[in-house]
Amino acid sequence: MKLEEAIKSNKFRSEVHKAGLNILYTAWWLKTMTSKELKKYGLTSEQFNVLRILKGKHPEQMCVRDVVGRMIEKNSNVPRIIDRLELKKLVKRSTSPNDKRETAISLTEAGINILELATGKVNKVFEDTIVMKETSAEALNKLLEEIRKNEK
Repeated sequence: MKLEEAIKSNKFRSEVHKAGLNILYTAWWLKTMTSKELKKYGLTSEQFNVLRILKGKHPEQMCVRDVVGRMIEKNSNVPRIIDRLELKKLVKRSTSPNDKRETAISLTEAGINILELATGKVNKVFEDTIVMKETSAEALNKLLEEIRKNEK
């Protein structure tokens, strides 16, 4: 669907302005599609992101600060997300062996299992909705990285 149809407007200050809105709309659209699948597993996209980050270091533990640094949505309240995942018994907390003041987080078997199932569904959403050639995807990645070149 064209952006103009989606937002019922064709007035943009410039093509650059339209591109920015197109990125925002597409990100929302893709997050909505993945959120529908994650909801079936009782997960939010932020919880899924935390589980994926932990899986990347598994079986090692991670401190909250390191999880925060790897989040897609940087403004997420990671301690609260971890609280919810702990209530669901998908992660466990312990005292960091390196620094007794830090909390270390690790995946439980239940967390690994639900992550595996949810990842399969999210991957399917991506395969079904992001239909483009590898060369187009590579060009898009370069353009998006160019937009973020001044990211701090």
